[in-house]
Amino acid sequence: MWRHPTAPARSLILGTNKIAAPGGALVVFGLDGRIRQTIAGLDRPNNVDVEYGLALGDRRVDVAIVTERLQHRLRLFAIDADTGQLSDLASVPVLEGETGDRAEPMGIAAYRRPADGAVFAIVAPKGGGPTGYLAQYRLEGHADGTVTGTLVRRFGHFSERGPAPGEAGEIEAVVVDDALGWVYYADERYGIHKWAADPDSPDAGRELAVFGLEGYERDREGLAIYARPDGTGYLVSVDQIPGGSILRVYRREGRPGAPHDHSEVVGVIRTPADETDGLDVASEAFPGFPHGLVVMMNSGPRDFLVFDWEAVGTGLK
Repeated sequence: MWRHPTAPARSLILGTNKIAAPGGALVVFGLDGRIRQTIAGLDRPNNVDVEYGLALGDRRVDVAIVTERLQHRLRLFAIDADTGQLSDLASVPVLEGETGDRAEPMGIAAYRRPADGAVFAIVAPKGGGPTGYLAQYRLEGHADGTVTGTLVRRFGHFSERGPAPGEAGEIEAVVVDDALGWVYYADERYGIHKWAADPDSPDAGRELAVFGLEGYERDREGLAIYARPDGTGYLVSVDQIPGGSILRVYRREGRPGAPHDHSEVVGVIRTPADETDGLDVASEAFPGFPHGLVVMMNSGPRDFLVFDWEAVGTGLK
């Protein structure tokens, strides 16, 4: 989701039509549910995330970043705040030197480092090994409008667990808490992992937490953060259930004196969304959504469901 800087009603919901070219597309909706723009011709676009203020010389642009899975690259689109239109900005190759499903980007999370405004893309491939599953790239814009990506680290453990011997899950859902500096990703049949988002952090080389190990009926999929200015809020995780996906909610700030202890589940909310893969949460007020909102992919009907955050908040302990 993209939040308009001054006019919340003009914010946008972004989703992908996840098929091969020429039918694959990035689809842009208004908060009223109407399609504002369709960017077609993408080759199996998988996930999309938004980051604000990527530097291009002396100007900054908000960008939508899409994993174009079968082309092994990221597609970047500039978002015009005046018109709400997206325009093609750049293509950035990723997972170079890999083969098979390890070369196919699926999950994507953008991170803007508060200290210097540097923008990074954290990419989860279709397949990977028990260590170094995720790839993190620094995205650098240039005055001529081009963008380059530099691999800065591989990180992240993977359980390689599946429902049957020899059948592994995967990692697709990734989310970054820019303000607090953490990245979370869902090891879909095992748990939720937490690492430092900054590749230069003293903690960059170690896992900070793994939680959400029990209580899920199906795969751990979408992740999103409800962020308050004081550093509190919630991490929202989807249990991908046919006909009624469940939201499992954890404290963003951890426990008192233990910021990496997210073991307590503070909310379990059943929704009407079918087999939800993608999820986003916004904590700002929007017209019709005074407490913020939750957007959930609804797989069967191939649409999105949008809820006022209060519908989730009332289910919290």
